[in-house]
Amino acid sequence: MQLNRALAIVDHVVANAPGPVSVFVADDHGEIVAAVTMDGAAPDTRLNAERKAYTAARSDAPSTRALAEKIGEAASFDPFFTFFLGGVAVFDGDRKIGAVGVSGLPGEVDEQLALGAIERSA
Repeated sequence: MQLNRALAIVDHVVANAPGPVSVFVADDHGEIVAAVTMDGAAPDTRLNAERKAYTAARSDAPSTRALAEKIGEAASFDPFFTFFLGGVAVFDGDRKIGAVGVSGLPGEVDEQLALGAIERSA
């Protein structure tokens, strides 16, 4: 994940979030490249966003939603994995290059913010 793309993703989420969120962008190993917590976002959104990005980056599923559907919430094999919506992998063609985690709003909204930011940054 290139820094300029990670920052574009962060900027898009911040500009389009209807409320305060944390957004974390990770490389393909789950290591954080860029992160922001908006004013007013709850402190726990930072860890949740990081875990969502990590999960989407390190799992073989394209999103935390897909992983939860595939494995189920009770079958986590990595204690840092999460099944909350809002973690989405970023691809360059068929190659996973990283992931985005958004936390602070209902999961469906977190996920849509991540998807929109990925699409816009391509």
